Amino acid sequence: MRPFIVLLVTLLSITQAHAYCFNYAAARYHQNPLVVEAIALWESSLNAQAIGKNRDGTGNILSRDYCLMQINSVNVQALKKMGVINSAQDLLNDPCLCVQAGAWVLAKHLRHCGNTWSCLGSYNAGFSQTPLQEKRRLAYADQIHAIYNRLVARNTTLADR
Repeated sequence: MRPFIVLLVTLLSITQAHAYCFNYAAARYHQNPLVVEAIALWESSLNAQAIGKNRDGTGNILSRDYCLMQINSVNVQALKKMGVINSAQDLLNDPCLCVQAGAWVLAKHLRHCGNTWSCLGSYNAGFSQTPLQEKRRLAYADQIHAIYNRLVARNTTLADR
């Protein structure tokens, strides 16, 4: 019975820490914590060690994305210049820092093009004004919106109990 209780306490503390990270980061950057969590779910399935590679049409690596929020190397460089991190490894080592970086990127994007689902798509597909990138932004926004709706339903269901 004791191992079960230890496991249960551990899982509850991980869940509370997880929620704290999203709530803190979202509050800090004036974002909805469920939107930030939805992005993390889509980008990495909450894998804090995720590293993505963005390739051109011939397979050459253009950039990399790091941690559960898949922070692009361009934003890694900006965070380094601001003194927030020393390297991308800092984001991989600290999931809460990664979530804060993701909320910062999201806030930066929404300030650029507005607080809309379409603009939210720029988190993944950037700001290029080509028809293909607009299609990618909208598809990404639809995915995040669907995850967000499931998170809202989950939280409502839990709150009703």
